[in-house]
Amino acid sequence: MLQSERLQTFVALGNFLRSASAQPELEEIAQRAHHKNNFFTPDNSLNALRAIADQFLSVDKLTAWFQHYQPDQTAALNVTPRLIGVVMAGNIPAVGFHDLLCVLMSGHKLLAKLSTPDFVLIHYLIQKLKELNPEFTNWIEEAERLNAADAYIATGSNNTARYFEYYFAKKPHIIRKNRTSVGLLMGEEHEDEFLKLGHDILDYYGLGCRNVSTLLVPEGYDFIPLLRALEPQASIYLNNHKYQNNYDYNKSVYLINGVAHLDNGFLLVTENAGLVSPISVLYFQTYQTQADASAWLTRHAHQIQVVASANAWYPGSVSFGQTQRPGLSDYADGVDTMAFLKEL
Repeated sequence: MLQSERLQTFVALGNFLRSASAQPELEEIAQRAHHKNNFFTPDNSLNALRAIADQFLSVDKLTAWFQHYQPDQTAALNVTPRLIGVVMAGNIPAVGFHDLLCVLMSGHKLLAKLSTPDFVLIHYLIQKLKELNPEFTNWIEEAERLNAADAYIATGSNNTARYFEYYFAKKPHIIRKNRTSVGLLMGEEHEDEFLKLGHDILDYYGLGCRNVSTLLVPEGYDFIPLLRALEPQASIYLNNHKYQNNYDYNKSVYLINGVAHLDNGFLLVTENAGLVSPISVLYFQTYQTQADASAWLTRHAHQIQVVASANAWYPGSVSFGQTQRPGLSDYADGVDTMAFLKEL
């Protein structure tokens, strides 16, 4: 298959996902995903599919991205096709799509172990690709076991990563562990910035590695304006019984154990040295100077996926509201997946 045909197929998928005629079908798929996983609300699944179409699947974005690895758009990446086993994440809707895209655009074959929580959406996207280009049937296989693969890409928790490292040690691999994202505040932010930050914290119920789960704030920071700005969203989250169960449980634990915290009715904020907060909880840590904040971020860089700041003032950060809108080159854990695939 020519590289141009692969690119055109993904562009066609993007056009389909954006089209008005596709919306009834997508809404049905989103409902099915919700029945499989209560955290995948129809709105969240549809938002994820729209983000894939808008951020990844336009001809301009795909062309510019791929040209970085192969200036000749009519050729493959000068690779011998290998079978790439991908253990897909399933924490937020369609999160494994970027790995799927990288494997196929690099000219390799995909052997995918789909995550049970995200099976519906990824399986649907795979079937749609095969429908748009039947030749992809020979390049994509869904499987429970990945023994036959020549190389691996696996995403999981710190615990599962140890197993991946053991089983995949003898073959080329990328293994991703737990990461989370951090919001850096100066104390001068306004309500519109708080609303954007709210998306970074709460979108997809905070389950993604690109969700902000820890805030880095100046000493003596006043959280009340932030909590008040987010308070009107309470019904969105408390209407999900799984989220509310987590909120009720964590609130009870803090009250029983006398843990100091703030509470706006659906989101708890507490000072904690950990980085990955439970569902419904936002951690914070304090700094005295910007140099202190920078040193803290450097010290924890291996655990941080994204840093967000107002208007991206901090070098290397993204603006509030953008953590869940990665581009094609925003590789998980900072590891260039396409470069890895090209060198196989």
